[in-house]
Amino acid sequence: MEAEAVWELMGGAERIVVAKGKRVETFVPTEDTQESILKVVLGRSGSLRAPTVRTGDVFLVGYNAALYETEAPFV
Repeated sequence: MEAEAVWELMGGAERIVVAKGKRVETFVPTEDTQESILKVVLGRSGSLRAPTVRTGDVFLVGYNAALYETEAPFV
């Protein structure tokens, strides 16, 4: 997915939780800028990073075991 499609999908989310290694950051689309969110959810190729999981109004982007245990224990 390219930036415009990603924002269309994620822009209305309650939260976007992004994992990069052991670091986890939480973004709120109504409070954080589109630019700052897209910068962390898009990979070097400009498309959406994998894995990306949607659970209700929350998106989980990237992988961190602890993140998935707390945010999406069913995955």
